[in-house]
Amino acid sequence: MRILQIIDSLEAGGAERMAINYANALADAIEFSGLVVTRKEGALLNQVKKEVSYLYLNKKGTIDIKAVSALRKFVVKNKVEIIHAHSTSFFLAFLLKLSCPSIKLIWHEHYGARVNESRVDNLILFFTSFFFTSVFVVNHQLEDWVKKKLFVKKVFYIPNFAASDENQPKVTVMKGEIGRRIVCLANLKKPKNHIALLFAFEELKLKDLGWSLHLIGKDYNDEYSNNIKEFVSEKNLKKAVFIYDSQNDIQNILSQATIGILCSTNEGFPVSLLEYGLAKLAVVSTNVGYCSEIIKDDINGLLFNPLNNGQVKKQLYKMVLVDKVQREVFALHLHNLVLENYSKEKSVQLLLSKYNLL
Repeated sequence: MRILQIIDSLEAGGAERMAINYANALADAIEFSGLVVTRKEGALLNQVKKEVSYLYLNKKGTIDIKAVSALRKFVVKNKVEIIHAHSTSFFLAFLLKLSCPSIKLIWHEHYGARVNESRVDNLILFFTSFFFTSVFVVNHQLEDWVKKKLFVKKVFYIPNFAASDENQPKVTVMKGEIGRRIVCLANLKKPKNHIALLFAFEELKLKDLGWSLHLIGKDYNDEYSNNIKEFVSEKNLKKAVFIYDSQNDIQNILSQATIGILCSTNEGFPVSLLEYGLAKLAVVSTNVGYCSEIIKDDINGLLFNPLNNGQVKKQLYKMVLVDKVQREVFALHLHNLVLENYSKEKSVQLLLSKYNLL
């Protein structure tokens, strides 16, 4: 089997991490595993295994003939059978399909907020879906949306998985008191809802209790990011709230934390929750998208409605107040769930079964 993953960038995001995870995992399981990045390389580039055939296109516009030509040469040279296009890369894959009609084209949707959009909002996606062999989705809400809005019969739910990499250099040293660090692994952008988390942290006076908050994710230095920084400054939280930008040593960072939190108002299937689980963190999570399928309230973590600031504050405070033993129980239950249900081995087995169906 010869499979090529396509993604638009290698910035630190969920879809990007999964494209790499699939390419890396398949490199040990099939004849050819490749990864093509269309627009922009980024912080995740060094996580691509040397066994993966890699190509960067440096695509400049929506229709870039040079990029399509380079992709076609790569596909023909490596006798690729299936194109697995993640998120917004579907359009370039569609252009390739026009000149390589025998190629099987899979679109993989990771964007949870898509379920709030209409067919009119997605006209290009709607028309190109005629050329999709199949669609993979990261939660059942997206599965329903695709079946209703697009012209695709073969729609499959494929859960994300978290992959550990012991070879990543341990670079980041977190500030704050050991045993009282809260980490939020999410890029600084909508719909990650960092402001709700900051409000809760400040109103609960967690700084006075010795707790610190650590925001790990791409800083776009835009209005969203500036609002976060202004809040931290105005509330005198600079010695308790730390912004790190994108980092590569996520496992190392999480090993230094106590609580993992996610506040998004929309999610598909956040890889960050799986990574929190692997790191044995106590988790406080939004209940949107697939989150409530992973986090079972009061069993392996705490859930809240991200649009209810009172719930965010209540659940965060509850996790802070419970004793260390209870946090460890939450963390162990989540850790076991991740190992049993979202392992690389199980995910690759499922993925290969769907490829074979096509």
